[in-house]
Amino acid sequence: MSCLQLIINPGSTSTKLALYDGEEKLLQSSIEHKAEDLHRFEKIGDQVPYRLSLIHEFMAENKIKGEELSAVVGRGGLVYGLRTGGYAVNDALAKALVDPAYSSPHASNLGGLLAKAVADEYGIPAYIYDAVTSGDLSPVAKITGIPEITRQSFSHVLNSRAQAIRYAASQGKRYEDMDLIVFHLGGGTSASVHRHGTMIDSVGDDDGQFSPERSGCVPALELTRLCFSGKYTKAEMDKKIRGRGGMYAHLGTSDCREIERRIEAGDRRADEILQAQAYQIAKTIGLLSVALKGHCDAIILTGGLAYSKLLTERIKDYAGFLAPIVVIPGENEMEALAQGGLRLLSGQEKAKEYHLPERKEL
Repeated sequence: MSCLQLIINPGSTSTKLALYDGEEKLLQSSIEHKAEDLHRFEKIGDQVPYRLSLIHEFMAENKIKGEELSAVVGRGGLVYGLRTGGYAVNDALAKALVDPAYSSPHASNLGGLLAKAVADEYGIPAYIYDAVTSGDLSPVAKITGIPEITRQSFSHVLNSRAQAIRYAASQGKRYEDMDLIVFHLGGGTSASVHRHGTMIDSVGDDDGQFSPERSGCVPALELTRLCFSGKYTKAEMDKKIRGRGGMYAHLGTSDCREIERRIEAGDRRADEILQAQAYQIAKTIGLLSVALKGHCDAIILTGGLAYSKLLTERIKDYAGFLAPIVVIPGENEMEALAQGGLRLLSGQEKAKEYHLPERKEL
């Protein structure tokens, strides 16, 4: 039986589209956007008509009939208070995706909005799946030492859960029956802990390890001193934390392949920074192992940076005593979205309904 899904993954400079029949990818395309085409829109939500017209062109060019689609699945946005898994894009979620009281502005917010716009035309379901801000943190896990700041899940949920489910299947087990730690390694890095199918905690690169382009957690008093030193604007400090921090700040590059070439050529500083990266990643793995009280079936290293054998071997050297470390490099967000949508359509999972909270929920 055919189960056609249109997959929509909006980014800051592109809109990725794919058509899946069950688990089979029939076609995929990436529409690149010129900066001037997007800069004319004041708010993220204002881009919907423009990107929607391009989706209609994609469907027409590839003879995709909306009446034959079973669902449209969009990338999940930065909405506060979401849990892992799939959500039907109802009016409340559509509002939350554009209202700063309930979300942070990000191109991924367009995923649900575009999915709903297409799905409404044909009377079919629109879903988002494993949004970046989704998680199942307990109230205790959200508490910090500053009452005004509450921890929230913020990680590479989509790829991390997809790889955890994939790994469990490879072991002949259900994801819901395993305890796993998943570390996504990319330009940004994040780790998450999965206990019997529930993502009970996570560490992003704002509160943990540094990454190729991000500074990670640094001593708070030193950070506030730098912020108020008068040397940097807020925008410049934001760049130090996200975009120009981490390995880039130390070595002038975030390309791990280039860093490895320098190490092979005898660059001791490059070797030291990569070692520090592996060390901090391993420390985060150790931190999250506490959430599982030491019972961990496996540690999964995934993402683009997991192709670096030099980095993954160093991580294994530090953290291999905690549990078997499995390397599943790369990521495929389109496939993960399609698989999530298929689980919802088949009844394997039930789509959640979003309701606007009385206040911004962290």
